Amino acid sequence: MAAPTATPTAKPTEIIDNITVRFAGDSGDGMQLAGMQLTNTSAIFGNDIATLPDFPAEIRAPAGSLAGVSGYQIHFSEQRIHTPGDGCDALVAMNPAALKTNLDELAIGGTLIVNEDAFNKGNLAKAGYENDPLADGSMGRYRLLKVKIDQLTTEAAQDTGLTNKAVLRTKNFFALGLIYWMYGRPMDPTLGWIESKFKSVPAVAEANTKALKAGYFYGETTEDFAVRYEVRKASIPPGKYRKVTGNEAVALGLVAASKLAEKTLVYASYPITPASDILHELARFTHYGVKTFQAEDEIAAMAAVVGAAFGGALAATGTSGPGLALKSEAIGLGVMTELPMVVVNVQRGGPSTGLPTKTEQADLLQALWGRNGECPVAVIAARSPSDCFDMTLEAFRIATHFMTPVILLSDGYLANGAEPWKVPAISALPDMHVGHPKGNGDEFKPYARDENLRRPWAVPGTPGLQHRIGGLEKANIDGNVSHDPVNHEEMVRLRERKIAGIADSIPEQEVEGDLGGDLLVVGWGSTYGAIVTAVEHANAKGNRVACAHIRYLNPFPKNLGDVLRSHKKVLIPEMNRGQLLIKIRAEYLVDAIGYHKVQGRPFRIAEIEQRIDEVLKG
Repeated sequence: MAAPTATPTAKPTEIIDNITVRFAGDSGDGMQLAGMQLTNTSAIFGNDIATLPDFPAEIRAPAGSLAGVSGYQIHFSEQRIHTPGDGCDALVAMNPAALKTNLDELAIGGTLIVNEDAFNKGNLAKAGYENDPLADGSMGRYRLLKVKIDQLTTEAAQDTGLTNKAVLRTKNFFALGLIYWMYGRPMDPTLGWIESKFKSVPAVAEANTKALKAGYFYGETTEDFAVRYEVRKASIPPGKYRKVTGNEAVALGLVAASKLAEKTLVYASYPITPASDILHELARFTHYGVKTFQAEDEIAAMAAVVGAAFGGALAATGTSGPGLALKSEAIGLGVMTELPMVVVNVQRGGPSTGLPTKTEQADLLQALWGRNGECPVAVIAARSPSDCFDMTLEAFRIATHFMTPVILLSDGYLANGAEPWKVPAISALPDMHVGHPKGNGDEFKPYARDENLRRPWAVPGTPGLQHRIGGLEKANIDGNVSHDPVNHEEMVRLRERKIAGIADSIPEQEVEGDLGGDLLVVGWGSTYGAIVTAVEHANAKGNRVACAHIRYLNPFPKNLGDVLRSHKKVLIPEMNRGQLLIKIRAEYLVDAIGYHKVQGRPFRIAEIEQRIDEVLKG
């Protein structure tokens, strides 16, 4: 089906190759909804997209306060992009607090659209303004467009029978309609969504429809906008695409793994930001045999996963940093019993409750070593929202082929961010077949091992396969409880070698750019987009820079040491205080240089590009 087209305009249109828009307002202003609709529409239109939702940390913060500001940034382009943009070209600020907290994100000379009606004395005071910034000349660096959004929305939808308060809830659609006009976006997808979403409340559907159209045609008729812009569709490989967030991709990957393995998926979890959406999404798939369990706490959720794995199900859980800490003992039980399970850790700012709605990469060392005893697990990380699907499948492949817990690292940036995802053909998905031993009359050896040091996954109730399970150390081969010190060391070494042996089944480390050049930029997780773009910019200047983004963190790819040592210098940007840096230095004795950011925000391309220049200059 052809992409919908925007309504023709009498005003001139300027063609641009990309644009970044940011919506900002109170939590109740619907900024996330407006941003998601712009994202969906741009995806349908055929643009490449990348998004950055920005949620307030406080629940029900006072209206008009700085703590209650919610934002959503989207970058859409006719070319391949990897990030939601370093800043924004257009900022929609629905009140003074939104302006104050987001103005630094707007490029000098960028378009600033403000809801003029919200800039009253009370709201200015809540935001800490002594004077009205719209009138004191301080906005002179931007193209300031003052729009009476409240008034125009009320006039557009006043005859729908809703109260004034209810009508004003549609002002996000007025702002969205104006942005649609400014950047040549069609209204049809959003109009269809409104009709479907509010079909049981026609008055609300009518009000939102009128607000959207009023914003769109305000752009066409007002003299404030002399020109509009158009970003043409991107040239992308043919196929079926959909917009996907990281959390959605994880959920789809879990369901796909269960169907490919022809096994029931059991997902036991306790709600925690920003991982909760995985549980919400999976609850929609009961018709695929998915079983979801909201436990009373993180400990119970992890224990349920161990039980489900023992019962022969594909077992998984999701959490964020504080929850991973609580799950650590039961993860150790999974290591001791050598059962396959996947733990998805959607990292956020810490320690303790920290920055629950902001992103960070500070759980790597916890994932590697945050358990008592010698307790090795496989650790992998996704690099983009769509990559969360592939790495979820990979997590289950490793878990079932090596009978081990696997920790999959995501973070708040990946979880909530969105991008186009090419839906794979079923034939292109990996083989997830899982075999179980059958009773054959011989004495069952529950800890006998194959060439991968994998013990058999015996399903309870299978005749002749009864065996002991639990957290006490097991005797090698027969699996009985053992307190023998020599056996304990042997088992510790076996479990360690089994995890190390995973390296034989994973790809070698890929390098993008000039292999053997002056600088290798190494990253993991969500830093990929900023790193690869910064490296491209550096090479465009005539430098010899390469990028190696590591998706397998324990064990590392077998050739990683050779890749690191083939470059004169190594730079490792991380959203932590240098956790991968510690492991790289310890394992390969490479004098890598760290670059750290712990602000709850992803790296900007310009930040890494500047650091590359500094390292190259010595």
